[in-house]
Amino acid sequence: MRKKPALLIGLAAAAVLTAATPAGAVAPASPAQAPSARVCPQLDKNLPWHGDNRARLQKMIDERGICSKPVPGPEGRPVAAFDWDNTVVKNDITDATLAWALKHDKILRPKSWKSTSAWLTPAADRALTAACGTSVPVGKPLPTSRNAACADEIMEIREKERTMSGEPAFAGDWNHRRTVPAYAWIPQLFAGHTPAALTSFAKQARAEQLAAPIGSKQTVGTHTIAGYIRYYDQQKDLIRTLKAAGFEVFIVSASAEPIAEAWSSGVGLDRAHTIGIRSVLDRGRLTTGIQGCGDVRGTRGDALPFMDGKRCWINQEIFRIKGAEAWRQQDPAHRIALGAGDADTDVTFVKDATGAHLAINRNKSELMCRAYDNADGRWVVNPMFIEPLPRKSGAYPCSTTGYVNTDGAPGPVRRADGTVIPDQQDRAYGVVSS
Repeated sequence: MRKKPALLIGLAAAAVLTAATPAGAVAPASPAQAPSARVCPQLDKNLPWHGDNRARLQKMIDERGICSKPVPGPEGRPVAAFDWDNTVVKNDITDATLAWALKHDKILRPKSWKSTSAWLTPAADRALTAACGTSVPVGKPLPTSRNAACADEIMEIREKERTMSGEPAFAGDWNHRRTVPAYAWIPQLFAGHTPAALTSFAKQARAEQLAAPIGSKQTVGTHTIAGYIRYYDQQKDLIRTLKAAGFEVFIVSASAEPIAEAWSSGVGLDRAHTIGIRSVLDRGRLTTGIQGCGDVRGTRGDALPFMDGKRCWINQEIFRIKGAEAWRQQDPAHRIALGAGDADTDVTFVKDATGAHLAINRNKSELMCRAYDNADGRWVVNPMFIEPLPRKSGAYPCSTTGYVNTDGAPGPVRRADGTVIPDQQDRAYGVVSS
């Protein structure tokens, strides 16, 4: 997809800035803007947070934002990064967009299903070909609104990475901390459309999802999935307060970037502050190729904004760190101040934050192991703000299988010093309190 413009703002003291300066860097406050003369932006006290989480986040905002001393620091504005699905909103915008597209015949028939993903198995290729047929010309819309079998195969591969008959849909080698073939497959399914068209599909799905009552379900083929999405009021308020306090705020999502852009404006963020899966374009249209990150330059989808890949995309796009170095944790001056996520897909960048690690509890092992271990005392754990999960039965398996290695094998979750995190009990669950 398009190359986003760098957001660096030239400063009179530009000679002291490094190439890693966060996007949108601004000069330190002048004497007329002394902290004592400012009103520190405040989180809305009428919105309920779990325990003392609001106060802890407010403290971080006060310390790192325009009320800090010095303000905002010699390297520019502090940065906050949020995952999207189930972090800023309840439920999944990719699922919603795919469901809408299948109901409205927006998937174009590929030349072959195998060509959509380097990891798609022959079994999945056969199942999709049999279900979706070959009578529709290549590049024309498949009638998925009427062909439940075709819609079912696509949904089953999206949800469970298998065919309707239970055969694996993806196989081969990939780094399990950098990509998931099923995640890459969604933007690959929309090859042939323009980015603007995909954003339009997402906006139409957005309108339907926001209008549907909380708790609604929808059926696609024979699959039943969530039928509503809501912005979390607390996260909208947190983003608003961070921006008012001088933070540069970004969304970093494993959704296709045109889909994420259809939603991010709802929390006051523009396209330049929305990072998602970026497709390679051909004459202005999406292809099955996906842009890499750091020193990963292939187009299979080996470096998505997923787990360790989110760190790479943040380092590359926000801090302008290039090549293999983008995969490494940076020094505190070149890391985000706040990271927010809900799943193991977010754990690396949330852990990188220097001011606060906000974990929305969906019972995901590595994230919650690190959150409850709270090694640096800066983890903030909150139940989901809508329909929170009850307490997890049993402990998180931190000491044995909570971590996913690059080959997909489970292992123990370790702290920065190499020690193993002991199993953790769930402690932030159920109905949120004010």
